[in-house]
Amino acid sequence: MNTEPQPLPTAHFFAAMPPEKLVPNAANERGDGSPPVNSASSGSSPSAEVKTVGAKKAKIFCVANQKGGVGKTTTTVNLAAGLAQVGQRVLMIDLDPQGNATMGSGVDKRKLELTVYDVLLESATVAEARVHSEKCGYDVLGANRELAGAEVELVEVERREKRLKLALEAVATDYDFVLIDCPPSLSMLTLNGLCCAHGVVVPMQCEYFALEGLTDLVNTIKQVHANLNKDLSIIGLLRVMFDPRITLQQQVSEQLKDHFGDKVFNTVIPRNVRLAEAPSYGLPGVVFDPSSKGAQAFVAFAEEMVQRIKVM
Repeated sequence: MNTEPQPLPTAHFFAAMPPEKLVPNAANERGDGSPPVNSASSGSSPSAEVKTVGAKKAKIFCVANQKGGVGKTTTTVNLAAGLAQVGQRVLMIDLDPQGNATMGSGVDKRKLELTVYDVLLESATVAEARVHSEKCGYDVLGANRELAGAEVELVEVERREKRLKLALEAVATDYDFVLIDCPPSLSMLTLNGLCCAHGVVVPMQCEYFALEGLTDLVNTIKQVHANLNKDLSIIGLLRVMFDPRITLQQQVSEQLKDHFGDKVFNTVIPRNVRLAEAPSYGLPGVVFDPSSKGAQAFVAFAEEMVQRIKVM
């Protein structure tokens, strides 16, 4: 019988994902003190328009993971609420036809007259379709089941993957952050989010199958970066639903830090009952119970995000 210790079952995932893969344009990043260079041309790329001289324009981030059930919607609404609490102007966009991020922001998706569906089909502007969540302190571009039809309706239209990007240009100076809650599948909706984003925030559990989802997402981002959005990269990995009592989670967490370094956010979101209860009240946990450990962690994460974009 072989008594040799067996390697942690996550090791092959890390071997397949060198840290530079998280930043597809790493060769052009500030390693020598110089700014990133767009490989397509010496001018700015389409999504780099937010860096033009003049009024400060929003930083746009997708919250994405191709694995379901990892806390994307919880992360999106609580980060939005946390950023609002620390004084940032935030627009939260729900790109999931289930509309959970909309409902979780205190907005009834069934009563919306205009949604992101209308924006994608260019029958309404973002300014016309957005609503303000008084309880949460940020604006919402909501979604409902109508959005599922956008997949079919966008198939034959021009610039279908850039519809959201073009729509956001008109309100780019209204916000500091735009957060996009993406569906778990790689669909035309997700592609619209990735094409207009400066980066991706990846919520993930410190478990085996979550690493498999990360591998798929990294490959997707690499393809989008190569063909559609030269500015796209992973901003950071956020460890969520973390339970320090579980040995495997501790091991995977340490491996993530060792392997990806500062691409892993310092903030860790603990597994928390109050965060799980909050959606049934139509609120983010940060608003529902500000004193809970989960809410405090998301406010800390919001502060870390504000600091991180200062060096972008």
